[in-house]
Amino acid sequence: MAEFYVSPTGDDTAPGSLERPFATIERARRAARQAAGDVVVHLRAGTHVLAEPLHLTGDDSGRDGHRIVYRAHGYGTDRQEHAVVSGGREITGWTERQGVWLAEVGDLDTRQLTVDGRRAERAGVDALPGDARRTVTGYVTDSAAPLAWRLPGVEFVYRGVYPWTEARCPVAAVDRDGGSTAITMAQPAFGWAIDLYNSAWEGQVTAGPGLPTRVENDPSFLTEPGTFVLDRSRPGDHVLHYLPRPGEHPSRTRVVAPVLETLLRATDTRDVSFLGIVFADATWLRPGTERGFLHYHGSGYYDGEGDIDKVVIVEGQAWVTVPTRTRTIPAGVVLEDTAGMRFEGCRFTRLGATALGASGGSDLTVRGCDFDTLAASAVTITGTRRALIEDNLIQRAGLDYSGSPGIALLDTVGCTVAHNHVTDVPHCGIAAGPGRGTRITRNLLTRTMGVLADGGGVYVAGPQGDSADTGAVISGNVIEDTLTPYNFGLYTDYGAAWVKVEGNVVARADNTAVLHVSPPLEHVVYRGNVWDADPLGGDDVPAGVTYEGNATPADEKEFDAAAAGIRAAAGLLRGGRTTRPRTGSVHG
Repeated sequence: MAEFYVSPTGDDTAPGSLERPFATIERARRAARQAAGDVVVHLRAGTHVLAEPLHLTGDDSGRDGHRIVYRAHGYGTDRQEHAVVSGGREITGWTERQGVWLAEVGDLDTRQLTVDGRRAERAGVDALPGDARRTVTGYVTDSAAPLAWRLPGVEFVYRGVYPWTEARCPVAAVDRDGGSTAITMAQPAFGWAIDLYNSAWEGQVTAGPGLPTRVENDPSFLTEPGTFVLDRSRPGDHVLHYLPRPGEHPSRTRVVAPVLETLLRATDTRDVSFLGIVFADATWLRPGTERGFLHYHGSGYYDGEGDIDKVVIVEGQAWVTVPTRTRTIPAGVVLEDTAGMRFEGCRFTRLGATALGASGGSDLTVRGCDFDTLAASAVTITGTRRALIEDNLIQRAGLDYSGSPGIALLDTVGCTVAHNHVTDVPHCGIAAGPGRGTRITRNLLTRTMGVLADGGGVYVAGPQGDSADTGAVISGNVIEDTLTPYNFGLYTDYGAAWVKVEGNVVARADNTAVLHVSPPLEHVVYRGNVWDADPLGGDDVPAGVTYEGNATPADEKEFDAAAAGIRAAAGLLRGGRTTRPRTGSVHG
């Protein structure tokens, strides 16, 4: 077995030994490419700052049945070292003006900031000032305050433009218009938003985005300690503003701005493992450009490609416009057409989009990892075969893009999501679009649907196979505390077909489940589930649904007894024991 060592204090001209380690992971990658048999790259303690993304290709694969392993030194022992792979830049040279810290950062562009390891929020206000209305090109308001905004950089947020959607559009210009203020929005983003977001409900038509629910990133918005603004009004001479929390001081506070959008990209790579490594500090700049972020559903956003169709939900009463093509929010760790990749015992944190995204390929394993403080999803899997997402803790995801599920699957074959704990996310905990042979089993989902509506702890939409043998199985999951109004703890939606929903527990949801959706469910079985309330449609089961052997106990004691076995088997497996959700207060 060949072994190489990398230390932030090493030297790339060294041999990469324990005594004389390399300085960069890139140098170790080149060395591993030349070695035969099993290869282990040990990352020593400290922050390994990437100047550019680490890119693995087919030539960086394990060969002849062997693997290449990148791991924190001492992984799996009580001497495991804390190795961080970071795309960030430490900000220094602060000055202070009227209680606000200022740093000149050149052409740095970022949408996130970390202060002593804690995420700082972008400063914003919760409404457009004044008496405002929308126009064809933007907005008009009677307030003069926007005339002082520093552009470019100010961004409008549209939370709930659809109940499941949150969009972002930048401001292009602000000008006087007689006695009013005219706000011109960036194109093509605003025009796309007008085309995309149109709907009707009970005859009430909504056309395009309304007023923004939040306005972000101007120095005048710095009123809350722990928030920041990046002023880009002078090209190439940007200024970072930070309003400190009590007790923070520039000389003893470490501030990091993520500058890379991708930490790791693996393309056509096989049989490589990452063990015990922390992946941290990445951003995603696209939403602040003229193309904006036109979120549609889950991990998908509209980029002006394809048609926009009108889909009738209830004839004569409700319809919505739907894009025929969407893109997927990118990830800090990207896998493209890989095979046999493994991530075990890693942590993904402080990332400005999705943490880990795989497209195509096969046999991915993500096991025993922690995901937290993420702008979008923890894991998105698209078009992959036989992925296993198991025993991962996912919390505080979707912090910037609230429609993002904790885990998202689309067009996958034979993928399994099991024994994960997903908690404190703004929309769905686990979402699966059309696929084949999906298994979502024995997961614990708590405090999902924290911000947006019309989703669930587990959400499944579209055809899941073409027979009972090739369909999806949703079993043994515990779903508790789905928070916002208008949600379904366990949600089969939008023409879901060939799905078995068996032996799950749902408690403290707005609705436990729903059987009548549009397009209707086909070949869907609800069997042996335990609810604290009957699902919508349980008393009028549609033709495409089999509903049998489900239990809605009359009181809390009976509920806990009926749910006990399912609860005991759901959740994380770490240390050979499952984590257990809290009991009690299931009614009311």
